[in-house]
Amino acid sequence: MGYTLEAIIGSAGALQVAVSQLPAAVLVPLAQDLALVPMTDELFDAVTDGTTQNVLGFWHLPGGFDRELTSWSSTGPVGYVEADFFGGVGSQRSALWVAGELVLGPLYVSPGEPFAPEGSPIAQLLARLGIERDGYRDEFEAIGLGRHRETADWLP
Repeated sequence: MGYTLEAIIGSAGALQVAVSQLPAAVLVPLAQDLALVPMTDELFDAVTDGTTQNVLGFWHLPGGFDRELTSWSSTGPVGYVEADFFGGVGSQRSALWVAGELVLGPLYVSPGEPFAPEGSPIAQLLARLGIERDGYRDEFEAIGLGRHRETADWLP
């Protein structure tokens, strides 16, 4: 069974303001006052600047969208995450912007590579966003990112 996630993650309030002008963006509430915006094909097409460069090493981050995330971070921390797993093997990427600056990452773990002692790239980003484990294995589990197996499944 596979798992794929490409999404923007941040505080619900900050992301609500940021995506209010993007009809293709869907804000999905998460635990601990966070929200997720799935990077669907529709949103990708709506926000790309047309460049085809591989931005910060991400697979599905639209060209030029890192500048938009930098701008959004002026209202609150905002991160971008990608995960792709099948049969327990896969990779993760994450980056976090705060107050107009890239402050974490991009972090990357390739297939077969162990996570850092601080956790997976996504767990490290969530920890920087203040997520509490509260008895869960890690921050990823604590906010329920395992709830859906595919990015599109987060849509209502």
